[in-house]
Amino acid sequence: MEKLISALRRLYLPADGPSLEALMRHLRGEETLAVSLATDGGMARAVRIPFSKSGKSGDPEAHWTRLCAAANALQQELDLPAPAVSIGGDGAYGLWLSLEQPAPVAQLAEFVALLRADYFPEAELDTGRLFDPVELPPCLHRASGKWAAFIHPGMGASFADEEGLDMAPPATGQAAFLEGLEQIGPAQFGQALARLRPSAPAPSAAAPAPAPAPAPAPRAAAAEGLLLKDATLEDIVAHLHALNIEPTFRHILPR
Repeated sequence: MEKLISALRRLYLPADGPSLEALMRHLRGEETLAVSLATDGGMARAVRIPFSKSGKSGDPEAHWTRLCAAANALQQELDLPAPAVSIGGDGAYGLWLSLEQPAPVAQLAEFVALLRADYFPEAELDTGRLFDPVELPPCLHRASGKWAAFIHPGMGASFADEEGLDMAPPATGQAAFLEGLEQIGPAQFGQALARLRPSAPAPSAAAPAPAPAPAPAPRAAAAEGLLLKDATLEDIVAHLHALNIEPTFRHILPR
């Protein structure tokens, strides 16, 4: 449990977040906290992008498909580290982004709004509510009785018809999913936001055209295995074993 709490604090929780005792009760399912990812000063170093089920598209996996489009864009187009992926106890997926340094919530909301406009415009998303308190996985969703949890990205499609997990995921497995995640550096975030912002209008004919900017260096291809996809059973088992997690989510103790 200590490793999991350490990972949650490193990646998502503000300095004035819940106490250790409150987090322990939350993770054990004794109570479920709605946690604010932002400070009273309007800063945050984490944001959850929700992808909720919607009957409008007629596709039961549409929310998963949209999450994949967003996650792949973050890594392949914007050169950002892989985000965490979660399934909520209400059936909604989540992408969890973590910054090395806090940024204004308005700037983070702009980033998500621009990302949505470019890569998943059909998703129902109120960016004005991005920083409403959230139930931080893993936790028990009181209304459904299901558990929210961080999941392996390749397993996401298998949860499209589910509301969450029937049982609490082991803390060791949840910590293993989070321990290797990288945070977004200030320069990385600034460059990604600049790429998403609309280009400046072309100069008028009367004004002299500025010298052409040098062509940007080609971005390195995303590392193999980072982009979301529907993994084969062998892919999933191999990845979980690399994290010392059995496919049943039981942790493999070192001998």
